[in-house]
Amino acid sequence: MISTPRPAPPPRVSLKPLIAGGLMFALVGLVFDMQGIQSFLGRPSSAQTGFGSDRCDAIMQAEAKLSREQLARLLTIPERDAKSRVRQVVSEPYCTLPTLNVRSGVTAEREAYPLAFDPATTLVILYENDEYAGYRFSFR
Repeated sequence: MISTPRPAPPPRVSLKPLIAGGLMFALVGLVFDMQGIQSFLGRPSSAQTGFGSDRCDAIMQAEAKLSREQLARLLTIPERDAKSRVRQVVSEPYCTLPTLNVRSGVTAEREAYPLAFDPATTLVILYENDEYAGYRFSFR
């Protein structure tokens, strides 16, 4: 019987470097995402000091408070609806906040409404070109 040499098994490729590289890539992505979340929440990161300030530019209506009913009706208004429709629900804001440049070439206006049922929380409404663009809550 003639013995034929067996072919050598292919070298095993270690997956550890590939997994380590993927984890590092994911970690970098999470760090950048957290900076974006902080700016949306109004907590400026060190690179964005002063951006997203929640300090009022001008007090509009010192007695303005948003009730639960008003908040519930506001949440039914779709984004990109007219600013006048939002104002029918919430009336005059407590104050206006500094404008932001959320997207290139678009200046966004912000208005603050303290919640009547939670004085430590303020609803901030965002408008772009007189259209309702969304809201967020600011917690003190």
